[in-house]
Amino acid sequence: MRGRGAALVIGMRAGERRAQAAAEQQAAAPAAAPAAAPASTDTAAEIQKLADLHASGALTDEEFSAMKKKLLGL
Repeated sequence: MRGRGAALVIGMRAGERRAQAAAEQQAAAPAAAPAAAPASTDTAAEIQKLADLHASGALTDEEFSAMKKKLLGL
């Protein structure tokens, strides 16, 4: 009987550690969300560069459209 009790306690502690790790991971997840904002700013800046190249004649309409769609993930 003693072996079963020890195994039960060890199992409970392992479960508690997993639950704590999961809670910590969820708490850290919202911190990752603001990192997405600079990516959209970068995308807008890249599109602006493409628009400047298009306006200068360095890119055709088709090239500009294709590159913009690629940046937007379309």
